[in-house]
Formats: sequence, structure tokens, C-alpha cells
Amino acid sequence: MKYVIGVDLGTSSVKVLLVDQNGVVHHSVSKDYPLMQQQPGYSEQNPETWVEQTIKALKMLVNETNVHPNHIKGLSFSGQMHGLVLLDEHHQVIRNAILWNDTRTTAQCQKIDQQLGGKLLEITKNPALEGFTLPKLLWIKEFEPENLEKTSVFLLPKDYLRYRLTRAIHIDYSDAAGTLLLDVVNKSWSTDILRTFGIPVSICPPLVETEDVVGTLLPEIAEMTGLSQDIKVFAGGADNACGAIGAGILSEGTALCSIGTSGVFLSYEDDKNKNYAGKVHLFNHGQKDSYYSMGVTLGAGYSLTWFKETFAKEQSFTDLLEEASYSSIGANGLMFTPYLVGERTPYADAKIRGTFTGIDGSHKLADFTRAVIEGIVYSICESLDIFRNYGKVIDTVISIGGGAKSDLWAQIQADVFNTKVVKLQNEQGPGMGAAMIAATGLGWFSSLKDCAKVFIKADKVYQPKRVNVERYQAFYQVYKDVYPHTASIHHQLFDLRK
Repeated sequence: MKYVIGVDLGTSSVKVLLVDQNGVVHHSVSKDYPLMQQQPGYSEQNPETWVEQTIKALKMLVNETNVHPNHIKGLSFSGQMHGLVLLDEHHQVIRNAILWNDTRTTAQCQKIDQQLGGKLLEITKNPALEGFTLPKLLWIKEFEPENLEKTSVFLLPKDYLRYRLTRAIHIDYSDAAGTLLLDVVNKSWSTDILRTFGIPVSICPPLVETEDVVGTLLPEIAEMTGLSQDIKVFAGGADNACGAIGAGILSEGTALCSIGTSGVFLSYEDDKNKNYAGKVHLFNHGQKDSYYSMGVTLGAGYSLTWFKETFAKEQSFTDLLEEASYSSIGANGLMFTPYLVGERTPYADAKIRGTFTGIDGSHKLADFTRAVIEGIVYSICESLDIFRNYGKVIDTVISIGGGAKSDLWAQIQADVFNTKVVKLQNEQGPGMGAAMIAATGLGWFSSLKDCAKVFIKADKVYQPKRVNVERYQAFYQVYKDVYPHTASIHHQLFDLRK
């Protein structure tokens, strides 16, 4: 039997999967690393921790299985999007990476809008938001000009990790689409945008397809991990593109709900000129010459993690979710908005913050937990509403990530979305997508679609329950009133914290 490895470089951990030719996951290893948040709105990481923890994870993967390294034929990546890594002329890291959930760049986004207007949406298919890479570059240019002067190339997180393992510098189209520097339709760096903001094209890495072979492991990396030096390394893709691949979102009419640190509602697109007026994102897919659109909840799974660590530190997530089942639909009149780090869809507001609304003395931990879970799903449903308002028919949603690990949470998705929700047998999120990229790149399958037919199988289907749907529609309408009634208050509080 032959195998591939999928490496998923997330926001809080790296996960590596060993997958065989039939799509069976034989082993997985996860390694955590810290987030640096020096002040409100800031989110950074030391790129070296990605490398160190990935090498440890790969070594454990090899040591803990009986698979001979020569039988592991390929390796590919999924990575957190938008993050900025700056390298100098010796390809040394200049400063900590600024991550996707960093919201310090509001002024830079306003500058982009002022100088480019509608041209930005025409070229990149996306509005200027704090999470993207271009605003980060402009922040560096304004506040750390010496660091931009030193920069010979910028990379996104997974691309830096891949560089350290192979010494090859590239970026794939699905990740490049999240920089606000890519001409999404023509698949090239936009000279218009670069020229407008005085960013040299020389610091933009070479563009490659997701399935392209970019090299093999360095001898020292092979020795440290126990892998073969001959293993083929493939470019890989953005985490959302890989999550879509790993869930089989490879043709029109399919949709994905992914709840990780952030929450994503994603729909396949075969029309590169699809126009959602910037209300949701449109990116190049990991599947060649394909696209996907998506809305994002910045603080989805992060909200539940924060809640657990703050108020139920001794409980496991499983126990916490079990307790939530003892509350009722609508959490006994308690509502949560998951805006802990601002929001992206549909509000694009870096200053908004979360709320618990409707608290009274009868509310217990179960109610608060259920309110958090429901609030996350309500927020994601606002993205689904946008697709439906533009005429898209969505009646089946593949659920992956934390939201698929609980029957309660999956049923809440089905009831709030009013769609069939499908949980997968071997759901491994973006890591499975990365493994599929390697498997297809090796020629085991003629296409990612053919790979999906073998690798992806449904496990459980959750149907919306009519009575629940009606109850949730009433609470959802209330949820949609919270933002417009609290935004100005949160903006004032945000500014007073400075």
C-alpha cells in the first residue's frame, strides 16, 4: 500500500495525516503553538514555531506507524489564509507573521478603497478587509518602513513552511487570491494594484497550481522526520480551498459549512465572473480553473474555545456540548453574537464585539453554552442568506470541523439553515484536502473529482425538523437585530480601550 501526508497548518496547531490510496486515515498527529496578541486587534505568530512543530509532528507520525518511509510517496499542505511573512535577501524572517484575524489595518483598508474604488472588486473579486494581506503590507509600509525595505519576498504561512522543508519559494493561486494582489480571473499579480501602492512586484512569490510538484524534502528535514528524501512535495492550497476539496465541494450546487477557529460557509462556483457585489468572497479554488465563494464568521470555533477556557476550563468540549443539550431551542431566551475579534460577513466591522443578550438569574451554564453554539450558527446563516438572495439554491450542506463533531450542533445547523446537513465518515477538514492534492498530483487519480469519489463517504444525515425550523426562524430574526442596535456602542467602547 502507498500513502500520502496532508499537512494542515492552522491558527492554533498543525495537524498531519497519513492517508492510504483508498482514503483511509491511518494516523494523525497534532501539535499546538501559541498566538501572540500584544494589544486588542493584534494577532501574530513566530513562523519558526510552525516549522518546529511540523517537524515534530511528522517525526511522530513516522515513528508511531509501521509504514516504511519509502511507501509514503507525496506530501502537500493546507494553510491559514492571508497571513503575512516577510523574508529578507537571505530568506530570513524579518518580523513575526501578522495573521488573518489581525484587525489593526482599518485605516489601510480605507486607503485602498479611496484609491482603487470599484477597481479593486473588479480585479480581486473581494473588498478591502482587515484580514487580507495587502492591508498588512501597507501597515508595514507606514509603521515599519525599514522592514519593508529589507523585504525580498513575502509569503503566506503554509508557503513559508513549505519553503523551510524544501527551499522552494512559491504561492498557489488559491492562497494568492486572498492577498488582494491577485488578478483572480487572469491568474497573475496585478500590476495596477502594486503600482498604485508602490509595492515592488519583485517581492511577490512565483505563482503555481495547487497540484504542482514544487520539490522534495531537504536532506536534513528528511533525516529529522524519518521521511524519504525522495517524497514529492506539492504546492497545496488555502485552508478553505482544501477544506472544500476534502469535503468534495468540486461541482456546482454543493456547499460547505466549516467551523474551525473561524467559520466558513462556502459554495462552489464555475463562473469566474459571478458577482455578489463584494458581499461574500470569491477566490480561486484548489481545483484548477475553478472558483468558490464564501462568507466568514471570524470568531466561530474561537468563541466556543474562549467560553470554555474562561468559564468551564475543567470540562471537556464533549461534556460541555452534552450539557448544552439540556437547554432549549433559543437557550431559554439567551442570545450570543460571536464577534470576539470583529466580524467579516455580512458586516465587515473590525470594532464590533460579542454580546450575551437576555441574561437573567435563571440562566445556567447549559444555556450559555447553547447560546454560544446557536450564535455561531446564526452568524454563518447570514452568509447563506446572501447566497439565497442572489438566487443560489442550496439544499444540502456538508458540515466539517467542530460543528460536525456533535449531533446537537449538526442538528442545529440543519434546523437554522433549513437544509439537509451531511457529516462525513473520515472528515479531517483541510488536512484531507491536502492529502487528496498529493494523491491526485502523484497520478493516483485523473482528477480531484475522481479522488473524491474514493476518499469521501457520507456518515450521517441530519434533516431539518419543521417545528425546530419555525422556532429558530423567530430567534434568528432577533439575532439579526442585535448588530444594528449595538454597533455604535461597541465602537465607542473599542475606541475608549485605546
